[in-house]
Amino acid sequence: MGPVLAGLLQLLALIAALALAYVPLGAYMAKVYSSDRHRRVEKWIYKGIGADPDTEMRWPAYLRGVLAFSAVSVLFLYVLQRLQGHLPGSLGFRAIDPDQAFNTAASFVTNTNWQSYYGEQAMGHVVQTAGLAVQNFVSAAVGIAVAVALVRGFARSRTGELGNFWSDLVRGTLRILLPLSVVAAIVLVACGAIQNFSGVHEVGRFMGGSQQWNGGAVASQEAIKEIGTNGGGYFNANSAHPFENPTPFTNLFEIFLLLVIPFALTRTFGIMVGSLKQGYAILATMGTVWVGFIALMMWTEFAHHGPALQIAGGAMEGKETRIGVGASSIFAVSTTLTSTGAVDSFHSSFTGLGGGIAMLGMQLGEIAPGGTGSGLYGMLIMAVIAVFIAGLMVGRTPEYLGKKIGTREIKFAACYILITPALVLVLTAASMALPTPVHSMTNSGAHGFSEILYAYTSAANNNGSAFAGLNADTQWFNTTLGLAMVLGRFLPIVFVLALAGSLAEQKPVPVTAGTLRTEKPLFTGLLVGAILIITGLTYFPALALGPLAEGLAS
Repeated sequence: MGPVLAGLLQLLALIAALALAYVPLGAYMAKVYSSDRHRRVEKWIYKGIGADPDTEMRWPAYLRGVLAFSAVSVLFLYVLQRLQGHLPGSLGFRAIDPDQAFNTAASFVTNTNWQSYYGEQAMGHVVQTAGLAVQNFVSAAVGIAVAVALVRGFARSRTGELGNFWSDLVRGTLRILLPLSVVAAIVLVACGAIQNFSGVHEVGRFMGGSQQWNGGAVASQEAIKEIGTNGGGYFNANSAHPFENPTPFTNLFEIFLLLVIPFALTRTFGIMVGSLKQGYAILATMGTVWVGFIALMMWTEFAHHGPALQIAGGAMEGKETRIGVGASSIFAVSTTLTSTGAVDSFHSSFTGLGGGIAMLGMQLGEIAPGGTGSGLYGMLIMAVIAVFIAGLMVGRTPEYLGKKIGTREIKFAACYILITPALVLVLTAASMALPTPVHSMTNSGAHGFSEILYAYTSAANNNGSAFAGLNADTQWFNTTLGLAMVLGRFLPIVFVLALAGSLAEQKPVPVTAGTLRTEKPLFTGLLVGAILIITGLTYFPALALGPLAEGLAS
């Protein structure tokens, strides 16, 4: 079997698995967030934190809950890292430096999971499990909660109430993320991923030196890392490491895990707004972009120039032979079109255009299908923009799901789509202009520029994957990337919740002959076009200086 055919068959198998999980998981999540009953363990948690789960919140109160919980999480994770040298199970590792501790705390709390350290050489068992793994759960649950709040904004009328943040957070963690992670961890252990609390031990000697590895609760963290679209690896090699991703099957299984919730949330959305067809329209948009990017990535990575690439069956530099070009391409596209950031290959070693495709996937806003929750609310923001554009074309007040998109709503949506590009481009420009940051680049020219552009794109979009080649463990990059992650996560959430509150206060607008049918293929095409055009106009000059210049020159 040729490598191209193998890649296509894996893609078809992945689509089939996602299709099988779509209906039951999407319906189950809708039931979780619509139920008015609380389980016993949930009641204990509410009592412990002093929250009333039955109290409805308007958007300012919901936002305060998100920000307060996240601020406490950042502080807790920062302190845990600074005290690591005094904790049991530290494996002899010292406390994390202040700038790197801030960067890591901001990274995991914002669902970014950017890592400017070697996991197996920096973090002990307590920090990994009680700190990083816990944030993998709750940061993902926060994203889903915000998405559900926006969906309630569309579904409700004549009220500004969006639900209860604490109830949404706890239910998302205990009823969705935790059960799925337990099952996924068992599968990974059965397939060869490690799960232990062993210390550092020597595994071999070579060339006058030795190689040492430590164990860890890798399978359980790998499960929530993918299910919660987090991405932080237990080891520096991330999902290319055989302890995290031992076989071609686990590689495909991990891609399934990082895609299943974001895609299934479109059915949750359809059920909660009372129209499955609306959910299918969003699903079709996400799927079109995802499959299109995979096709482009495979084309660039399988394009043969020279006998070495022909013999290897594609651009194999930086890719694991047990995984191959096709599966690496699917993983790279899936991880950058979601907010996962996990990698099973070296993105810096992709072809020039291939690296640009991965970068562009993040610059779209990670909405196809996006992160757990963040992908859905990002896509719904783009849907609001698309109906506004359509309204301008025909001279009619735009409407979406029975709600008018007026001046206030479009301002919130516009602010949402402007925040991330501003962070990426301003911080990239500053890093290139200042004398010190450019010394962190391994490469010069277009590829070196791509290293920095990719880093800020990854941070501000809360992805976390690295182009590699950039020494990001400096005070400048730890601080600015940390700020990009925090601002790129929470400023958009402010406008999402404000938009949700504004929509919930409206009364439904009756459907007329002039209403744009947003469940039809025409709207799907309009939405895809709006996404690509807005992103292209925003990032094209920067992409032309980096991956496009490199790809055209090769």
